[in-house]
Amino acid sequence: MIEVSAADFERMVTAALDQIPAELITMIDNCVILVEEDPPDDLPHTLGLYSGTPLTERDTTYSGLPDQIFIFRRPILEMCETEDEVVEEVRITVVHEIAHHFGIDDDRLHELGYG
Repeated sequence: MIEVSAADFERMVTAALDQIPAELITMIDNCVILVEEDPPDDLPHTLGLYSGTPLTERDTTYSGLPDQIFIFRRPILEMCETEDEVVEEVRITVVHEIAHHFGIDDDRLHELGYG
């Protein structure tokens, strides 16, 4: 497992977000992105998690506590051996979870190489 400080890891998440095209970023609605050390106990190897109502499923009854995207630091660091690998895995995980916000399922993400 590579060592990356919490602050450096958060900078990697920010950098991954900065790589997403502006036209997509502006479409993200009522969603926060959080970095957590560990995933829930029942999902120990999970790298990221989307919790909310995808944009494609919202209707007039959507009232809106913010959706949440979690990026889990420890499992990403455990699977990587170099800082470059961490940067790439963070990028893939951020894109993967934002795609869920847009209503793209895991099967389609795997087809696109983000699974």
